[in-house]
Amino acid sequence: MFVSYAPGYFVDIGDAHVFPMQKFPLVHARLTEDGTLSPDDVVAPAPARDEDILLAHTRDYWTRLATGQLTARELRRLGLPWSDGLVMRSRLAAQGTLNAARHALAEGIAGNLAGGTHHAFPDHGEGFCVLNDIAVAVRVLQRDGDVGRVALIDCDVHQGNANAVIFAGESDVFTFSMHGKNNYPLRKPPSSLDLELPDGMTDAAYLEVLGEYVPQVLGKFRPDLVFYLAGVDPYVHDRFGRLALTLEGLKRRDELVLRACRRAGIPVTITLSGGYARDRQDTVEAHCNTYRAAREVFG
Repeated sequence: MFVSYAPGYFVDIGDAHVFPMQKFPLVHARLTEDGTLSPDDVVAPAPARDEDILLAHTRDYWTRLATGQLTARELRRLGLPWSDGLVMRSRLAAQGTLNAARHALAEGIAGNLAGGTHHAFPDHGEGFCVLNDIAVAVRVLQRDGDVGRVALIDCDVHQGNANAVIFAGESDVFTFSMHGKNNYPLRKPPSSLDLELPDGMTDAAYLEVLGEYVPQVLGKFRPDLVFYLAGVDPYVHDRFGRLALTLEGLKRRDELVLRACRRAGIPVTITLSGGYARDRQDTVEAHCNTYRAAREVFG
């Protein structure tokens, strides 16, 4: 199974920062140590090209981001300290998702050990999301004629607000977001389908809802490719989640989505998205379980 990863996915933002940047190398290390991924499975991306980034982001935002000219207000909204390393990390992750999408189209399944940055708008970043890797990948694939219809299945606990805006009104892109009703963002622009969940929802109720709607979306929309944003922040011990899924429940969620895609014969690209467990090792384990589920479902 092709997976994108580079050491540059980690950039030092300080140990006290709430964003768990260390999870990226830790997930890679654990998956290779336990044999879920072999060294041959993992390919480091090059940085995304300017012309590809500009398919999803405004020239003004990209230029000021790349040259360190974001305002203090923009940086507060982004939630991350600017650095050359952060810009490079974002370029690498965007290309990693594009590379994985191309391999998924050829092989049925592929992933990126980063990505799913669904709060990055064309003209600004927010919620720890700098560049929108999914939007970059979709736009490049559309430009190159590689896909017709694309579906985004977003199971991060936070609504994919930027993706909802970027792809609004586009008949060839279906945005599905299953998220906490009372969680960030405060303003939730409409996706193609939004499922808003009450605080405290547990495994059984969550899986019942997901199991009803995912096959419907795939069956009615019939995408050429699915991007699965496998955020693990619905976890019961997540700092920001407000839902109550267990690690086992999250893995069953991943299996449900991936099995539905495989049964429908639709290639799927996995991205990590969010995860902020109080114990960082729980976040790492939950992300690893997504790739273990992919191995079990796709072989």
